[in-house]
Amino acid sequence: MTSRTSSLVAAHRSLDHAPLLRYDPVMDTIGVIGAGQMGAGIAQVSAQAGFHVLLADVDRARAEAGRAGIARQFDRLVAKEKIAGADRDAALARIEPVDGPAAFGGCGLVIEAATEREGIKRTIFAEVGAVLGGDAILASNTSSIPITRLAQAAPDPARFVGVHFFNPVPVMGLIELIRGLATADATVAAVESYARALGKRVVHANDAPGFIVNRVLMPMLNEACFALGEGVATIADIDAACQLGLNHPMGPLTLADFIGLDTCLEITRVLFEGTGDPKFRPAPLLVKYVEAGWHGRKAGRGFYDYAGPEPVPTR
Repeated sequence: MTSRTSSLVAAHRSLDHAPLLRYDPVMDTIGVIGAGQMGAGIAQVSAQAGFHVLLADVDRARAEAGRAGIARQFDRLVAKEKIAGADRDAALARIEPVDGPAAFGGCGLVIEAATEREGIKRTIFAEVGAVLGGDAILASNTSSIPITRLAQAAPDPARFVGVHFFNPVPVMGLIELIRGLATADATVAAVESYARALGKRVVHANDAPGFIVNRVLMPMLNEACFALGEGVATIADIDAACQLGLNHPMGPLTLADFIGLDTCLEITRVLFEGTGDPKFRPAPLLVKYVEAGWHGRKAGRGFYDYAGPEPVPTR
């Protein structure tokens, strides 16, 4: 057993308060479901921290593509002299694309990083639950969906937790840790140890819609969409005003494009439906852009058109 595993197991044991909570997951192998931007980022930082990572998506080809994208990120880090070539090779070797959740039986921690749609996540949890070890932890990277509700689809709600990374994962130093009604203290302690191994700061959020960051951020992005739709100002001026006037690194519409307008809409709907508060209702212009397939940077067009060398406002 490695020293890292020993410390994780010790942390897990130290907070066990009842026999039903005595499980000691071996965290050396991490399963990541979803090889897109978020899942690939989680796989990358986990591998850099020394964990063996099994990476899955809807098929093996997408998992392989996710690993290839991680390899390109590592190459950029080597070119910038951020990491050594030997460290890149060792980390990349620890990332193993697999055919699907059936390969996750030996994982101590499985992190779901699929699209922000509850039905899809529940299906994934059912598939993972069929093979998940009796001591393993299942976590969701959901950015807004209630953890207690998602835990209904988990094999053991005591070993289910929300672990919300931020994009881009290798750069952002934060993880929101959200426990559901049944999440065990031991589960929280083990995931905290994993997060520390990645060099991330953990903040604890209650299981409320949007948690901390999105509860504060999404209303701002949504209001920027309202302001644009009502003709308060242009895209460029809204972004410049907020970037310079609020001292933000980028404007709200640029940030929405970066996050993905479809993701912003899903989170805003969760806030609206979860609270019933009309202040969270999605801006009509945001809905329209998503209906048009203008999902932001990943789609090549959102509030800005990314076809050329510089983004151009679409309104």
